[in-house]
Amino acid sequence: MRKAALLLVPVLMALQARPAQAQRARGVKVENLPNFDLRTFHFGFLLSYNTADFYTRLRPTAPFQDSLLVMDHVKQPGFNLGIVASLNMTNNLSLRFLPTLAFQDRILKYSFRKPDGKTANFQKPIESTYLEFPLLLKFRSDRINNFAVYLIGGGKFGIDMASQKDVDNALDEDVVVKLSKYDYGAEVGGGVDMFLPYFKFGIELKTGIGIPNVHVDDGTRFSRPIQSLRTKTWVLTFTFEG
Repeated sequence: MRKAALLLVPVLMALQARPAQAQRARGVKVENLPNFDLRTFHFGFLLSYNTADFYTRLRPTAPFQDSLLVMDHVKQPGFNLGIVASLNMTNNLSLRFLPTLAFQDRILKYSFRKPDGKTANFQKPIESTYLEFPLLLKFRSDRINNFAVYLIGGGKFGIDMASQKDVDNALDEDVVVKLSKYDYGAEVGGGVDMFLPYFKFGIELKTGIGIPNVHVDDGTRFSRPIQSLRTKTWVLTFTFEG
């Protein structure tokens, strides 16, 4: 009897496999994670590539102060690491809290006219490490097999852990352009969700627009021409949720 039972095992496995093979042969798509939307909470993590920049406004008399000829701002690449916490309010609407560590770089370029008529050029890199707390609403379409598209929007609050607002700018060559430690703004974007066999994978593109002026004017020739600096970011995010 025991030998007979052992012989039946591969036979039963073959019989169970044949319907699945028949489904694939007929082109029937298998829905991954069919109960995903029935759960109230979802958690995961995110990885992002960002480019950070500024909305810059100069003082009206800036070109004539300290012989400033040109001031330009250059965006730089960075990256984010974060946690995903999602509350499903309906099948199509969820509230997402995404505590994130964002590494952002920007460069301000200056050209000054020297007394001899020549030009002196300076680059002032601005590095920030933001601890961000975005709270976003996500409106998602119904699933089409294992795909869905969505829109997101909301706000965020950030703390710059690398802020140099208290640095003593004693030497002209080593002067840093100071930013406020705190920032907040709006975020809006969209993306696509892909339901894989073991987790949901998302690709999302969004922009962040800072609301307050984060520039700290400490009276140096690099800060006096600036009336305001507001943060601006583009973020490409990959999410992994279980």
